[in-house]
Amino acid sequence: MPLTMANIGETNTIKRVSGNDETKRFLANLGFGAEVIVLSAIGGNVIVNIKDSRVAVNADMARHIMI
Repeated sequence: MPLTMANIGETNTIKRVSGNDETKRFLANLGFGAEVIVLSAIGGNVIVNIKDSRVAVNADMARHIMI
């Protein structure tokens, strides 16, 4: 399921990142590929804690991240 459907406060493991190569590379550089904790979700936009950093991801990008 996409990251946009994750529950707040829940720890999830990234299983797959879809999209073009540029999108995959961008998300990999941010640290996506490990475990993430959803801190907030408003209108599909999510704020996640990943590797002790907070990262905001818009709804379109979050739909490419499968947990």
